[in-house]
This record gives sequence, structure tokens and C-alpha cells, in this order.
Amino acid sequence: MKPPPGILPLLAASLACGALVFSSATAQTYPSKPIRLFVGFSPGAAPDVLARSIAPSLNELLGQPVIVENRGGAGGSIATAAVAKSPPDGYSLLMMAAADTLQPALRTNLTYDIERDLTPVAMIVTGMAVLCVHPSLPVSNVKDLIALARTNPGKLNYGSSGIGGSSHLMGELFNQLAQVKIAHVPYKGSADSAIATASGQIEISFPSVVAAGPFIDAKKLKALAVTGARRASRLPNLPTIAQAGLPGYERSTWFGVVAPGGVSKDIIARLHTAIGSAVATPEVRALLVKQGLDPLSMTPEQFGAFIHEQLAVNGKIVKLAGLKPR
Repeated sequence: MKPPPGILPLLAASLACGALVFSSATAQTYPSKPIRLFVGFSPGAAPDVLARSIAPSLNELLGQPVIVENRGGAGGSIATAAVAKSPPDGYSLLMMAAADTLQPALRTNLTYDIERDLTPVAMIVTGMAVLCVHPSLPVSNVKDLIALARTNPGKLNYGSSGIGGSSHLMGELFNQLAQVKIAHVPYKGSADSAIATASGQIEISFPSVVAAGPFIDAKKLKALAVTGARRASRLPNLPTIAQAGLPGYERSTWFGVVAPGGVSKDIIARLHTAIGSAVATPEVRALLVKQGLDPLSMTPEQFGAFIHEQLAVNGKIVKLAGLKPR
């Protein structure tokens, strides 16, 4: 039996209205339980420090505990996959790193699509890394390192935060532009690669400013240059790699928060406002600046456009570096 004329559009409209009412009601009661903030790198790495620096303020602003959960490995993609597969209710968030936008160009087995399965919430900061070597390495600047690497092809090693991590691409870009061959050794995080370099397991690494700082201060790492387009405020005496003898070299890091795809706009707006307020507190801003991270605010839409651009740019750089997807 056919339904009366016009009944299907009415039913569709009714269902749509019901969904809107449910979404609005859900947003009004959100959050009603603890929120997990996933970090795809080990404790002590820059995204972990950032997540733990804003978590206390978010606890107060949202009225629920924000629990930082580390799931390191695979260039951050383990944590990213966990959030991408989580229910779209706003209770699982990811501290996204620049490394996440490298994974699609480097891995063929990803179980998620960044733009389809994740919803941008808030860009938080940008930063840079430090080209460091073990103090025993007989170099004092970038030109010395390039000369040493050219006379010892394949004999030097650099550590990264994992295959497909930001520091992995930093090392490969260095290889490409300097026309050297320094072997890659992946670790679970930036802090781990810094520890490995400081202990002499490897000769070179590109840890974040925050991960490298204590080792540089203790003279367990020798800092040669920073990877960004300008000098770091925390290390003003260090030149950029481009200034130090490798023109065209520039790689920066960035971090922001994303949620699973499909989270309601009301919840995204609530989270965006809370994160912005947390980053704006004098205590957090002072901590970020001290660690070489510069606060940067974007709307969720702007952050989404930025992620789209990063995916395209990194795809091109990966091809130029000759890295093959695995």
C-alpha cells in the first residue's frame, strides 16, 4: 500500500527536526563525563607537554576531567586511528601534530582518512625543532656536519620521532638539500630521539625545542641550528639551518586539537572556545613561549583549510625526497 501523497517529505522533515533537537540537547549537557585527549607520541615530546599544559585549564572550563592518554608510535598514526574510530560525541580528542599530515603520503595501510574521519577543533601553536649532535661529533656548525656526512656516506645516523614523523621528513629534507646520506633511525617520540643522541646511540637528531632544551643546557647535546624560517626565542644565538649554510631549508611544526568526524557543530564550538581560553591564560602562554612554541589561533574552518593545504604540500615534499609509501 502506497503512503498518502506528501507523507514522505513530512516524515523526512520530522526526522531532521528531531535530529536537530537531539543534537542541541546533547550539546547543552556536554560534557557529562571525562574527556580523553590522545597524544600520538611519548611523554616529554612537544605534543605531550602541550596537552598536559592545557589540560588543567580545560578541566576547570569544561567542568570535567581532561585525561591525557599517550599512544605513541607509527608517526602518531596509532593515536590518530583511535580517535578517528571513536564515537562522534566529543569525548575522544586528538592533539594533532604536523606529522599527521605526512602519514597519507608515507603509509598505504592507514585505516582512516584525515579529512573525512576527523573534525578540526582548534589550531593551538606552531614551533620548530633543533638540529642537534652528540658532543663527541667533531663538528661545530652545519657546514661541518655536511662535510663530515659527505666523506662518510651512510655511516652517520639521525633519529626521528618515528617513520613519517615531522623529524623524519626534516632529516630526509636535510639529506636531499645537502646531498648527503645520513641513515634514519626511528624512535617513538622526539624526547626518545633526543635521549638516544645524548647517550651516544646515534649521532644526530631533530628534537623539538622543548625536548632538546634540558640536554642542551646540560651540554649533553650540541645544538647547531633550528629548523624554522626564523630563530627561536628560547635559543636566540642559534642560526636557522638556512642561515647556517643550507639555503632553502625550512621545516616548522604545529599542533592543534581535532575530534572524530561527525561531532556536532555545537560541541565543536564549545571545545574551540574552551581551548582558546586555556591557551590564552597567562600561565599557559608563558609556558608555551618559554618552550619555543608560538600560540596561533584559527577557527575550525580555517584549521580545516590549513590541514588540507598541509596534506598537499607534504605529499609533494615526500615525493621530492624520494620516500616510498610503505
